[in-house]
Amino acid sequence: MPMSPELRSKIVKLGGATALTIAIALLGGPEGVEGQKSTPYRDVGGVWTVCSGITGPDVVPGKYYSDKECDALLVKHLVPVKKAVDSAVKVPIDNYTRAALMSFAYNVGVTSFKRSSLLRHINSGQTKEACDDLRQWVYVNKKRNRGLINRREIDRQVCLMGQK
Repeated sequence: MPMSPELRSKIVKLGGATALTIAIALLGGPEGVEGQKSTPYRDVGGVWTVCSGITGPDVVPGKYYSDKECDALLVKHLVPVKKAVDSAVKVPIDNYTRAALMSFAYNVGVTSFKRSSLLRHINSGQTKEACDDLRQWVYVNKKRNRGLINRREIDRQVCLMGQK
């Protein structure tokens, strides 16, 4: 599934922005994102989730989260992911690729990112292969998940945007 023209336009306009800004746009901020859930729900893996994929102790079942709270939580949770991606990537990459890696690591977890063939491909200079590796991460409980297929394809398209 290709990314929507609206999201593509938004990300292209951010071309000179930092990878963090692009990743925030990719993951759901700022304010009022379509599909953002203001009350916690259990995701397909059974994990309590709110806003744009926030999990963990910041998620209080039954609590309503404002757009402002969701935006703040996204930044809070994404900053350590950015640091982990920045420390794991040993070669120069463009901000689009870095943002896609941040989105991926945010979603699968930093440990899985650091152990992935995707990171090995990035660090060996095989960026296209790394971007293509995103398509492998589409399973929940050993079943292909349509939502993850769509998410990874969008991440892959952003990952490739900076390639010549």
